[in-house]
Amino acid sequence: MKPRNFSILLLSFSVLSVNFSFAQSKSNLECRYLPMIEEGFLRNHVKYSKRDKELETQLIDQYTKRLDATKIYLTEDDVAKVKKMMTGVFDKTKSNDCSFLAESQKIILERVRDRADFAKTFLGKNYKFDPKTEFSYDPDHKTFSKNKDEANEYLKKYIHFQIANYLATDMKLDEAKSNVIKNYERALKRTRETDQDDLYAGYLDSFARALDPHSSFFSRDVLDDFEIQMRLSLEGIGATLSSQDGFTVVEQLVPGGAAARSGLIEPQDKIIAVGQETGSMENVIDEDLKDVVKKIRGKKGTKVKLSIMRKGSDSKKRFEVTLTRDKVNLEDEAAQIHYINKDVNGVKKKLGVINFPSFYADSRRGGRSSATDLKNIIKEAREGKADGLVLDLSNNGGGSLEDAVKIAGLFFKKGNVVKQSAKGESKAEQTLADEDAAVDWSGPLVVLTSRISASASEIVAGTLQDYKRAVIVGGDHTFGKGSVQSVMPIPSNLGAIKVTVGMFFIPGGRSTQHQGVEADVVLPGPYSTDEIGEKSLDYSLPPKKIDSFISSESYVHEGEGMWLEVKPDWLKSLKEKSHVRVEKSDDFKKVLEEMKKSKERGKVIKVSEVLKDKNEKDKKDKAKKKFSKDEKTKEYLKRADIQEASNVLLDLIQTGNTKLPPQANN
Repeated sequence: MKPRNFSILLLSFSVLSVNFSFAQSKSNLECRYLPMIEEGFLRNHVKYSKRDKELETQLIDQYTKRLDATKIYLTEDDVAKVKKMMTGVFDKTKSNDCSFLAESQKIILERVRDRADFAKTFLGKNYKFDPKTEFSYDPDHKTFSKNKDEANEYLKKYIHFQIANYLATDMKLDEAKSNVIKNYERALKRTRETDQDDLYAGYLDSFARALDPHSSFFSRDVLDDFEIQMRLSLEGIGATLSSQDGFTVVEQLVPGGAAARSGLIEPQDKIIAVGQETGSMENVIDEDLKDVVKKIRGKKGTKVKLSIMRKGSDSKKRFEVTLTRDKVNLEDEAAQIHYINKDVNGVKKKLGVINFPSFYADSRRGGRSSATDLKNIIKEAREGKADGLVLDLSNNGGGSLEDAVKIAGLFFKKGNVVKQSAKGESKAEQTLADEDAAVDWSGPLVVLTSRISASASEIVAGTLQDYKRAVIVGGDHTFGKGSVQSVMPIPSNLGAIKVTVGMFFIPGGRSTQHQGVEADVVLPGPYSTDEIGEKSLDYSLPPKKIDSFISSESYVHEGEGMWLEVKPDWLKSLKEKSHVRVEKSDDFKKVLEEMKKSKERGKVIKVSEVLKDKNEKDKKDKAKKKFSKDEKTKEYLKRADIQEASNVLLDLIQTGNTKLPPQANN
């Protein structure tokens, strides 16, 4: 298969040259390729250009975390051995010596086996569940155990926590014990089955993450998933799958997909075997979810056979289904508009709420674009005579830079949106501007954000704030990701590198790095914690500032497309009115109570609290899975932040009632 020529991602669409030199006949990673792939990162990374001691230390740290992210397996001596083996790692890989990877894997395999054996023994017939158990759960605030005995003591507490998770779902103790043991057996199986490709991919991803939090290595499977996410379509059966207790479980059916059209598959069905058009069925129990998904996906028009197990009231039913794969559009991830009608002194106001979960883009000719979708949505809002819009970016983690620039430009005439720094201080920043002179929406606009609004979301929110075009409502500030990544495929279908190629700046000259975009009207939110944000990530790049580059041609002071700047006195009034409503809101009181509990709990897990909280959460999750599309929309619009953003929008409409222009095409 020839390498695909595309370059998209969290944020950049620019095509960058990597100049890899691989034998085209090869299809697997090899030790000798690692230095060449590292060079691909270093030639393009905004900060690092060479392998040095600092980068080696960070690589070893990241690889150790990859081996044991939870810190329940390795001991301090094990970590010391791994670090010693990896000292001088760059010289070793240049000499085609990757033996340290296999040796490190042997160590973690032995420790996973130790913990699995201990778990089986501990959960024997004499096991007694202790709901009073308390322990530190956060790996970032925990050290590796000094020795095997200390590791086992910690594991006892962790096992009580795992048992509590099962008991909270009304499961009997014996079944909970069996499931926990199976969890450790599966972990051992996965570790044992780690192949050479996985080891090399893990090393390369650790190298990437040693550069900054957003650079990474995409294996073939990860690259496939990334492409699907960006273009919002795939060829398969149209079902969302998860892995539960060794089974591949159908979570949701995509409306119009092959599984939904068949009428034979239901949520919570378990897929226990998969077969192709010809050939026998393959058992997939205890198989990694990514491997099961790979078997199920395929070209449009081909057939896939599934062996299904469905749990009834008192029995388990098994049957086979044959489905014809088809193109599946992941509509839940696409931009959608909903309307809220408000009555103000007998006058009805129609407010449009745009749920915008990602800046997706399909780079193929004729592919779907979030900018095009949003342009069409705004046209619908104009023709439907909406009085104002809420653009909801509160759960939007970013995506295409090109689409972010176009989307910001939908709300003003034309002009600068973002500047991207280049590698090296001597090179000038690249300015990206909206060149479309049309103002698609000139009316009142609120942008809803949170601490998890990141990247492209921050560009749009920050640009509209700098131009005083919109009121930003939501969490205290956004995530704080002010860097640009590009994806570059590696020849021979070996995957791709995602590398941070620059920093970006919004028109006022600020980088959103670390501080993000501050809300004009702040709402309490579950994500407003110092644990969430760019500045809390390993090796995050420092923020910078440049001169302002706001474009005067963006403003339209009269005639078609006219829009008014948001005034400081407007913001003052909006804040005051919102504060009064939030203070009286039971929903926001619950959010504040949860935030307070979270701070009080700190890093310590109380098993007794798990039993109480988890049960309530599971009931809510099960209820959500049964929601129809209309019911999901109702639940979405009932959210406290959505309701308050709509109230702020209504206040904005009333504040500038005699000043705000009508839509040109109403």
